[in-house]
Parts: sequence; structure tokens; C-alpha cells
Amino acid sequence: MADDLHLGNGRRSGVLLHLSALGPGALGEPARQFIDWLAQAGFSVWQILPVGPPGADGSPYWVSSDYAGNPAFLDRGALPAAAGAEYDAFRASAAHWLDDFSLCTALRDARWGGDWRHWPQPLRDRQPQALRAARRVYRDAAEIVCREQFAFDAQWRALRAHAQSRGVQLFGDLPMYLAPDAVDVWAHREQFRVDPDGQLPVVAGVPPDYFAVDGQLWGNPLYDWQQMRGDGFAHWRRRIRGQLARFDLLRLDHFRGLAAHWAVPAGATTAREGQWLQSAGIELLDALQRDIGALPLVAEDLGIITPDVEALRGRFALPGMRVIQFGFDGSGDNPHLPHMHERNCVVYTGTHDNDTTRGWLASLDGEVLRRVEVSLRARGPEAADALQRAALASVAALAVLPLQDILGLGSAARFNTPGTVTGNWSWRAPMPALTDDLARHWALLNRVYGRS
Repeated sequence: MADDLHLGNGRRSGVLLHLSALGPGALGEPARQFIDWLAQAGFSVWQILPVGPPGADGSPYWVSSDYAGNPAFLDRGALPAAAGAEYDAFRASAAHWLDDFSLCTALRDARWGGDWRHWPQPLRDRQPQALRAARRVYRDAAEIVCREQFAFDAQWRALRAHAQSRGVQLFGDLPMYLAPDAVDVWAHREQFRVDPDGQLPVVAGVPPDYFAVDGQLWGNPLYDWQQMRGDGFAHWRRRIRGQLARFDLLRLDHFRGLAAHWAVPAGATTAREGQWLQSAGIELLDALQRDIGALPLVAEDLGIITPDVEALRGRFALPGMRVIQFGFDGSGDNPHLPHMHERNCVVYTGTHDNDTTRGWLASLDGEVLRRVEVSLRARGPEAADALQRAALASVAALAVLPLQDILGLGSAARFNTPGTVTGNWSWRAPMPALTDDLARHWALLNRVYGRS
């Protein structure tokens, strides 16, 4: 099992579908039915985006907690009883994050609003007397939050047990950074580059490139890597352990941030004003390796990747990512082209940030489309099918297909368009389309390409 998790043995295939696409009550029957269909279709991996409480726009990458689950996913018709020994054990094991999360959520909902940085100073700065008083006043509201998180934990464990019974592994996703108003930043300010008043002297982003002339100004708080070295990376180690309690395999989003991070001064209007600063990725991954042995991690190494990032990934033998849609720039040695793949990687037709394959093909100009057709030896409606077969045929140990591609959907089913703030994260999967006939079709393809 451990070797399989690290892509060391065999060939696997999976499907990319976020829980939100399953609609209300996703953690209940919708997720179990989807897992059953995956197993029937010969897929053995389900890749899911971050499952924490999302940002105001629904983005699962703007999380307010590293540990909490999104209560919107709960099956409200099957909530466990939040009392007794099991509940007490959960409260004790989760106390390191749940006490702060439940209080912060209660304060946000009841009176002070979402951003702790704008709270009254005693609460903002976590003065002990103010915290004690708040816990007394908002005890009932905080208890409701604790019960929701207990229910999320119980339903998640049941879902994972069901997946294991069907031979399906859960593949999670960890954002590199947290939202500025995240509970973790409030509770562990020393781990981040945050001023005493909660303000950010520098924020995260990426420099200008071919796709964004001004770079991308994300606005997340950056880590204080010197502090993290001093305490043995306790924050990150706990963070990873928490995720691996839920998932069999974990993607590290923006992996290059572990080699170096782009720091943009507060108040800058674009990311152009930033600079690269060294991170402590080698020491961190060394510490994680001492904790858990071989690392069940996948490095998101898309975009402009420098030699130091490749060296970091290679040092720990972490699989990288290949996205076939990125391969057709006219260079025959583009690493995303199927004939350039390596075994220790995960290949995708597209990710949650791409257009669907059918939508992408419809958008291509004549020259790029000609390259696609020559490479895949297919044109028109057959090209989308050929692209998926190319992913399955790849030497990559794991091939992952977005459900939208499996269903042959166009751009209307796109999940996210980077750089936009509306119309994202709202697509819902048409579950009746996951028929027995479709499962038999994909089961045959998975057998043909040795991925069953």
C-alpha cells in the first residue's frame, strides 16, 4: 500500500472532482455513489480540492483553517450524536485547533465580522482575559461549531472507509498559503510575517510572466521561515499530519514556494515590486521525512520552474505534474507532451484551473490546433477522446481526468478561470450521467492501458 501511494508500483488512474460539485450533503450518499462508480469504471483514485471552509467567493484555496472541514459538505440527515466518549475523544484530539477555530467562528458570526484584524484590540491580540471572557459569553455558539466539526470528522472517516472498501484512494490538496484572516494566523501569529497589530508587511504572489505582465498579487501572509526553523517546523509538520489523516496522497499547491517565495511589499498595486526570498524547503521536507518516512506528496510544479525547484523535488523523489493541454507550444521537447512524460509524475488532460478539454479545443487557433491534431492523430470531436486516451497511455504512474472531460462537456462546465472573481467554483456534476454503460466504457479503457 505505501509503495502504491508514492506511485512506486503499478499504474493507476483517477478522476478529479471537488466535493462541492456533488451538491448539498456531499459527504453522504452522493460521495458514496461516486466512489462506487469510480470502482466500477476501473478508477482507483479520487482527487479532491481543499476541503476547508472556503473564501467568500467559494474558492477552496482561500481557506480560513488548515484543519476544519467545510460544514456545507455535511449530510445533515445523518449527523452523529455529539455526546459521549467518541465526542469527548474528538474534542481532546482536536483541541490544538478546534478551541481557537470554534471561538473565532462564533465571534465572527455573532458580532465582530470575518476579519480578526479589525476586532477590538484585546481580542485581536488574544489577551488572556479577553479570550476567557469571550469563551464564557459565546460558549453555546462555539459548541455548535465543535459539533459540526465532529460531524465532519465522523462522516469523513466513514467516507474514507467506504473508499478503502472499494479500492479507491483519496488524493487531497493543500494550499501553500492561508487567507490573511485565517484562524491559524490569529492563533499562531509568530509563524507568519505579521506585524504586532495584525497587518502584513509583505504578502504572497508570483512575478510577471508570459501569462500575467504584472505578475499575480495574491495577498496571503508569508511564513516566518526563521521562526519555523527555530521550533523544528512544528506548524508545518502538524499541518501535514492533519491532512494525511484524511487523505492517502496529498498535492502541495505552489510547490515552488518551498524553494523560494515571492514577497511583495504591503501596499504595492502589482506583484512587480516583489523579490525572491529563500524558503526552508529542504529542512522542512527532511523533518517531514523523519516523521513519516517516504513522503506521500505530489509537487504542483506548473508554470515557470527554476532549477532549484527541480532539485528540491528530485531530492525527495516527489512526483511532479504534467498537463497535456500545456504541451502544444510548438516545441517537440515540451515536458507536457505525452512522449516526454516520466514515470514519477501525475498526468492530467487539464486541472481545475483549465478549460474543459472540449472547450479548450474549440478555442484553439489554426496553428495550435494543427499541432494537436498531428500529435493525437485525431480531429474534431475525436480529438477530445484522443487526448484522454493519451493521458491513460502515458508512462506516468498516475493519470487523472477531470469528470467534465469524462462526460465530454464544454466550457460551460469549467470549474475555475484564474484571474477572475465571479462565476467560479459553482459547477455541479450531473450524477445521472454516470451510467453503467459509461462505467463499462472506462473500465475497458483502464484495462487496455494497464490502469485497472
